[in-house]
Amino acid sequence: MLAIFNLGGGEIILILAIVLILFGAKKLPELAKGLGQGIKEFKKATDNASAGMREAVETTLPVASRHLPPTIADTGLMQNRTVKSLLAED
Repeated sequence: MLAIFNLGGGEIILILAIVLILFGAKKLPELAKGLGQGIKEFKKATDNASAGMREAVETTLPVASRHLPPTIADTGLMQNRTVKSLLAED
């Protein structure tokens, strides 16, 4: 039922017992607190990076598209003409 990282309940209990033996009962709350703070900082950093990337994309895309020259298809010159006839006019 409890399958984290493809581990069953028995394996998780065994790992927790080994951690308890290695670090002792007094250190476990400190380790859990440090782990929680680390996860919180990681989430905060990824959220900041995501927001920065979104902001950079939003600010650069509209500016870049305004500087592009119009294409032949955008100007409507291609309705009944071929490329050869357009090049011959220049």
